[in-house]
Parts: sequence; C-alpha cells; structure tokens
Amino acid sequence: MPRTTLAKAHEGIEEPNRTFSFGEASLAHETACTLRDLGDRQGALRQFRRSVRTRGEAFRRTHAVTLGYMGATQIADGSVEEACSTWSGVLDAMEEGMYSGRAQQTVADMQRLLSPYRRRGIPVVGVLDARATAYLAQVD
Repeated sequence: MPRTTLAKAHEGIEEPNRTFSFGEASLAHETACTLRDLGDRQGALRQFRRSVRTRGEAFRRTHAVTLGYMGATQIADGSVEEACSTWSGVLDAMEEGMYSGRAQQTVADMQRLLSPYRRRGIPVVGVLDARATAYLAQVD
C-alpha cells in the first residue's frame, strides 16, 4: 500500500470485511513459518502454539495444517514423542471427514519425517504411522 494511502487512514473509515480475516491465529501461523524457515525452532514453536491456541478447531483444515507444521518443527528439534502427540491431533481432525489436499500432504510429510524412527522401537511412532497409513488409504 503506498504511503499516501496509509497517510489518509483515520478512524471511522469503512473497511471491507476481507480486511479483517487475517486474525491473530493467522499472524501467529505465518510468523511461526517464517521463524522456522530462519532456523529459530523455539520461536516457531511458540508461535505455532499461539496459533493453535487462538484459532482453536473452528477452521479445522488450517488447524490441522498448523499442527502438522508444528509437529515437523518438533521432530526437527529432536522431540519425537512430542511431535507424535501433535501429529495425533492432525489425524484426529482428519478423521472427521477432511479431504483437503494440503491436509493430506501434511500426513504424507508426517510419514516421511517418521521414517527414520520406525525401527527404533518407539511405540507412539508405530501407532501414529499406522493411523496415517489408514487415513491415506481411505482418501486415495
């Protein structure tokens, strides 16, 4: 937006509804993705948690994708069991009949990131992997 447009802004201006659709949860999600991409995993995790907390499950697809990204960040940080717990929330949301391409990609990414841990005897990894496999088979 040009500076002249911002300079003209004042209280009482009627704004289109679309300008209010970018709420706190969306900002936290985008901030988390930026911090993650910059290598600040702890900052990213704080913002992903904020997004999940403020969005809740009202927007299930976006909620599931945010949880997926958060789990990926947790596993990259070495927190395998925490990531599995987070990803379990992704699959919980998916079980309610969500067939979004982005959400499906989140599950496929989850399985790829779990791959190095499958043979380590971590029970929650096997359970989550089986759930992910069943979900992906159902939507194909």
